[in-house]
Amino acid sequence: MIIERLVVGMLQCNCYLVGCEDTKVGIVIDPGGDAPAVLDRVEQLGLNIKYILNTHGHIDHIAANRPVKEATGAQIAIHRDDAQWLITDQGDYARMLGVLSPGPPADILLDEGDEVEFGNESLQVIHTPGHSPGGISLVGDGLVFCGDTLFAMGVGRVDLPGGSWETLTHSIKTRLFSMPDDTTVYTGHGSPTTVGREKGFNPWFS
Repeated sequence: MIIERLVVGMLQCNCYLVGCEDTKVGIVIDPGGDAPAVLDRVEQLGLNIKYILNTHGHIDHIAANRPVKEATGAQIAIHRDDAQWLITDQGDYARMLGVLSPGPPADILLDEGDEVEFGNESLQVIHTPGHSPGGISLVGDGLVFCGDTLFAMGVGRVDLPGGSWETLTHSIKTRLFSMPDDTTVYTGHGSPTTVGREKGFNPWFS
């Protein structure tokens, strides 16, 4: 599996380009800004982008949805509980990031247990709310893309609309920490980590 991490936007969101080595069919996870850089790397990798996957609907993870969709023809997919954020004016927060109007709506509404297939690869959707009501994580073989649910030595904030500390910690403990310790965790901001490292040393849980 091809996995490339690009740090994009003013808030340094991790955007992931994930692709099938055999077919070069790929996906973009959380295009939060810097669309030209994202699209340049897509071209360099020779990927045919099938889906844009948003782990949640906050503007720093969806800001470049429109230009990436227009350039690639990819379908936008997000959990149904966060879909309204794609077409909601997120105010000064959005304009600070250069988003002057709401982006395009979702083409696909995701639910727990859905499989996202691209070429010979696939990722399973698990619902991990708490940072937002429709937060999801995308699980592959020995890895998970978790958005802003869990960070290296940190957790997602819960002071935005729909956030809940009790829900977030439940998602982390029951969904992410139930994975094998050597599972690589690709976070929404900051460096990748592992489940075992966070279970053992994350100050919010250790």
